[in-house]
Amino acid sequence: MSSFILYPAIDIRNGKCVRLLQGDYNQETVYGDSPLDMAKSWEEQGGEFIHLVDLDGAKAGHPVNVDIIGSIAAGVNVPVQVGGGLRTLEDVEKLLALGVSRVIIGTAAINDREFTETVLAKYGDKVAIGIDARNGYVATHGWLNTSEVLATDLAKELASKGAETFIYTDISRDGMMQGPNVEGILAMAQASGKSVIASGGVTVQDDLLRLSAHKNSGIGGAIVGKALYTGNIKLAEALAALK
Repeated sequence: MSSFILYPAIDIRNGKCVRLLQGDYNQETVYGDSPLDMAKSWEEQGGEFIHLVDLDGAKAGHPVNVDIIGSIAAGVNVPVQVGGGLRTLEDVEKLLALGVSRVIIGTAAINDREFTETVLAKYGDKVAIGIDARNGYVATHGWLNTSEVLATDLAKELASKGAETFIYTDISRDGMMQGPNVEGILAMAQASGKSVIASGGVTVQDDLLRLSAHKNSGIGGAIVGKALYTGNIKLAEALAALK
């Protein structure tokens, strides 16, 4: 039986815990001053794996909130995965040295194939490939640009280079509380033959149950952000329902 993991998301900007609407830096809601306290809270409620995004890092092209990420990795007893601006081997190694369990390569997966293949060859299952798509095509640079590469093609190619885990975001669903694009996520799992974590659009507990119904078809989990912060989804209840 394949497992399905719920990943509470913590997006860090200017040292605070925030959410952006569809990745728009001008549409920000601050949910807490301490990302570490938030991470501990998710762990206390039963969270098994924390998802962190360094929003400043995504914009800068290198990790920015390194001290906070390190404090979270050291301060909780569950694994942590981190994305946002990872473009060099040094940056990846810096985060792994802090105790981060998995790093997420996003924009670089399409813009710097050599770097991506090097990281996959060296760290394999400690790397997740974050593929953000708009109408099925890969978007990069914090969603500012849309490429001419199909998300499923990129997944297939990188799976052949050693990628074991993908995180798939349908930008049109992110933060809009409209439910996930289950078909798109399944298409990614089928194309890659690997585990795909759903991101964006999970609004109510039923969305998680719909996704977890496909855990044997490659949907390995879901990242939940806004719905947890608004109380639409209660973490402990959702985890119990998924058991």
